[in-house]
Amino acid sequence: MEKFQLSTLFEIQGIGSASGILLHEDLLYIISDNSSFLYQYDIKNLNLTKVALVENCKENIPKKDKFDFEAIAFKDNKLHIFGSGSTENRNKKFTYDTITSKIEEENLEPVYKFIKHNLNITDDELNIEGALYKDEILYLFQRGNGCDNKNGIIILDREAQFFPIALPKIKNVRATFTDAILIDDKIYFLAAAEDTTSTYDDGEVLGSIIGCLTIETLKIDFTFQISNKNKFEGLTLYKKTATQIELLLCEDNDSEELMSTIFLLKLPF
Repeated sequence: MEKFQLSTLFEIQGIGSASGILLHEDLLYIISDNSSFLYQYDIKNLNLTKVALVENCKENIPKKDKFDFEAIAFKDNKLHIFGSGSTENRNKKFTYDTITSKIEEENLEPVYKFIKHNLNITDDELNIEGALYKDEILYLFQRGNGCDNKNGIIILDREAQFFPIALPKIKNVRATFTDAILIDDKIYFLAAAEDTTSTYDDGEVLGSIIGCLTIETLKIDFTFQISNKNKFEGLTLYKKTATQIELLLCEDNDSEELMSTIFLLKLPF
């Protein structure tokens, strides 16, 4: 893998703890694990709009009460926003129609219970950090930062399947998934190393990696470290040429500051 280029692209005032990002028609959609808003940032006009997903929407919700939005995916002109499933409060999914602006809410508790029961994942181990659709099949990216280290990809079709993915270590701590997107037949993913064995409590951030695997085989093509201090939690495709892809990344700074930095990562393609 040739050299990558990572730089700060811009900052957005009014969003904190960004945990997922998705670009669609010059609108950058951002979710936060502390908030119950969906944020819509117009890149051309530098304008931020907040979409209330529930009544009495709040920012910087107390940890025990938050929905913990960690994954955002696009399918059928809709944004699909997933809670992590790491506690009972974090089992919600919201769908936002980008054409009609209609919002729908779904309780994912039966789905997450099905996953845990069939894939032998304990209540305190489940931690969904990324999601994508390939046709009608849903891929969920389980962050294995719990005691059992169950890092891998959950595929939901007619049944549930789990494919463990072992990622490199940073300072003797195994990196685990924080997001993923599909580009052609390749899954590009982010992973971070955090010095904790809890899906609930934060730990010291040791760095982040970018990686790629083939969706048909789920075999890793490459991984390499892109930061020794940032916990990157979201990525989306920005531009693609015959020789290069550009990705936008967001960072969860684990603070209550309502400021989010959007990074630009350039990779050879």
